[in-house]
Amino acid sequence: MARITLRQLLDHAAGHGYAVPAFNINNMEQGIAIMQAAAEVDAPVIIQASRGARSYAGDIMLSHMIDALERTYPDIPLCMHQDHGNDEATCASAIAHGFTSVMMDGSLKADAKTAADYDYNVAITRRVVDLAHWVGASVEGELGVLGSLEHGGGEQEDGHGVEGKVSHDQLLTDPDQAVDFVRATKVDALAIAMGTSHGAYKFSRKPDGDILAMRVVEEIHRRLPNTHLVMHGSSSVPQPLQDMFNQFGGEMPQTWGVPVEEIVRGIKSGVRKVNIDTDCRLAMTAVFRKVAAQSPSEFDPRKFLKPAMDAMRDLCRERFEQFGTAGHASKIKVVPMSEMARRYRAGELDPRIDTREHVAA
Repeated sequence: MARITLRQLLDHAAGHGYAVPAFNINNMEQGIAIMQAAAEVDAPVIIQASRGARSYAGDIMLSHMIDALERTYPDIPLCMHQDHGNDEATCASAIAHGFTSVMMDGSLKADAKTAADYDYNVAITRRVVDLAHWVGASVEGELGVLGSLEHGGGEQEDGHGVEGKVSHDQLLTDPDQAVDFVRATKVDALAIAMGTSHGAYKFSRKPDGDILAMRVVEEIHRRLPNTHLVMHGSSSVPQPLQDMFNQFGGEMPQTWGVPVEEIVRGIKSGVRKVNIDTDCRLAMTAVFRKVAAQSPSEFDPRKFLKPAMDAMRDLCRERFEQFGTAGHASKIKVVPMSEMARRYRAGELDPRIDTREHVAA
């Protein structure tokens, strides 16, 4: 069995200079595609489920599905992560169902639509950190509101995302505040706001520094070199997948995602987890459309799902290779959650922040 916590996995990634793509799932086919890709290239895995995915599949189904994937691929370290938890109950129930890691997104209030103030974010994130660390689970926090620097708003994904316009400052994580946030909350990983957003329609043009602020990543890493950073909304929305989707009856307007080369730039500056959902959805649904168009008499769902799984597998394998994840699964000796809990209690995993470096910077 190889269920691993996010903290241990990202510690290993930091020590070896790579990042781990975090793929969202809703069903069995997506899970199999991810694990097939990981097994092909010897990569550790982060599978994550949103509140929407948990509602769609059900916690019991998801829990047993992950158990099955873990048993089927016992040599692949697998972290099961709650994506965008909105309150303590969401995070606690995820851990109760076998998640080894949770995200407490305190950048928004519990309705997952209203931007929260800094004090609220710190307080609720610290409460989740305390409850998770007692059992050895990891916590990812978020500082700054995920959204577009082009139009000043967020995108709803599975019912999660800020509503209305927010200020430019709210859409960019403040590096000074990041230092204080990590110190106050003791999060294991920090998701930062720098212009990415959920969904396919991230940018109306190929992003540059005005709308994709990689400089924020680099500055936060300079001040927090020992903190694992997370890029959300980082699907690349590949042009060939857009073209296939539209060729077979889709109506997706031209859009741009986060270029892989910018993600690689982030990896060099402390990014250790990269969230990818849209690319996986697009890889599968483009194939659905192709099969439906080319074989209009076909009614066996497997004839749609098998080639769609293959397309998603190929995409995941490519990301494992591009992010440097490939080749590392067999190098990781998984530490049980009980031992991680002991290390948290002993203070061994507290954030390492060099105040002197920060002041001198």
